[in-house]
Amino acid sequence: MLNLILFGPPGAGKGTQSERLIDKYQLVHLSTGDILRGEIKAQTPLGIEAKKYIDKGELVPDKVVIGMIGEKLDHNKMAKGFIFDGFPRTTTQAKVLDLLLAERQTSISALVALEVEHEELIKRILHRAKSSGRTDDADRNIIENRIKVYHNETSPVIAHYSRQNKFIAVHGLGTIDEIFERLTAAIDRL
Repeated sequence: MLNLILFGPPGAGKGTQSERLIDKYQLVHLSTGDILRGEIKAQTPLGIEAKKYIDKGELVPDKVVIGMIGEKLDHNKMAKGFIFDGFPRTTTQAKVLDLLLAERQTSISALVALEVEHEELIKRILHRAKSSGRTDDADRNIIENRIKVYHNETSPVIAHYSRQNKFIAVHGLGTIDEIFERLTAAIDRL
């Protein structure tokens, strides 16, 4: 089973590349944002609990998010693997994810990080703002903060998987096809 965590700062190209990786390797996409929205819409017990936190402007607790991910893993037992999007964001979440997968006799194959220089990230997000409709994509100060938060909060997760020899850095500059070729070459070596 191929289980990937695709990492990278805002603007690194995770969304673009994850779609291509899902198609190539026939992976199930586990996006915590999508899962939360789906559970809330379906009014599942976990969705109802998550909505209480969201309605108060609070983060959904790890135990709720983990419960949702566990259910998605169980509903996709025949999957060839998973690509995790937006999770884990902390070392605690990474450790719990490792346990959750171990209970299902599998594990993370690799955390693959797209590495892109700071100014290129800014340029990409400002360019994306022209079509995304997201106001946070058009404000350089907000972009700078999002990149800073990424670096401050995800470094420990990278270190966690580095200690397991599961961290792969991929140069994230070039055409979409060039970056995809580097990603797949790294994944195919697993």
